[in-house]
Amino acid sequence: MIPPIERIAQTGSTNADLLARLAAGEHVGEGHWLVADRQTAGRGRLGRAWGDGLGNFMGSTVVQLRAGDPLAATLALVAGVALAKTIRALAPAIDFQLKWPNDILADGAKCSGILLERSGDSVVIGIGVNLVSAPDLPDRATASLAEKGAAIDRDRFADALAVAMADALWTWRQEGVESIVRAWLPLGHPVGTPLHVSEQALDGYFDGLAPDGALRLRGADGEVMLVHAGDVELRRPVEEGK
Repeated sequence: MIPPIERIAQTGSTNADLLARLAAGEHVGEGHWLVADRQTAGRGRLGRAWGDGLGNFMGSTVVQLRAGDPLAATLALVAGVALAKTIRALAPAIDFQLKWPNDILADGAKCSGILLERSGDSVVIGIGVNLVSAPDLPDRATASLAEKGAAIDRDRFADALAVAMADALWTWRQEGVESIVRAWLPLGHPVGTPLHVSEQALDGYFDGLAPDGALRLRGADGEVMLVHAGDVELRRPVEEGK
């Protein structure tokens, strides 16, 4: 069954709308989605603006935290796995990978954004996917799935993502974070990928994920550091002699 999807023509931010409902005491059931045709005040991690585009996917959903759930922060991996599996199902010819914890990259260009915001025992997960057009960002390359050869209807994408998110959430609860980690790894950048973590100014190489979902970053000296949160960028490999 497809979880309930509420579709609206325009709003400032689907995340902000759901957070406001929760703050007002409104019950928003887990799995409920709010999807907008246009979004005028979308935002990403670290307060970055995220432009909209008619035909793109812009939506948010709610997870109601329960006793015994894994750490709420690991929902970032859950969202990434659900999103990647949705794209793989609807656009199998596109070559893409997950960048820790949940960005979708195609040929190194960002195709999506995910923002988690907590309100009490609720987590609002906002997802934006460049289905038909990509915003211009000053600090990174962006691309749309249409540019990569995939024509995906927004409503069909919303239905598939809602189901994939429900499935991944069930796995997270019933089988633990380790199961989500195992699902993430084949979808992510390969071991040895050069990475930079901007907040901590760390450079190193991807060395897989820890059982709790933390990024394993191997330094040039071979020491492995665990990164639990941070803005990660892919670095260009340094060529011999340069």
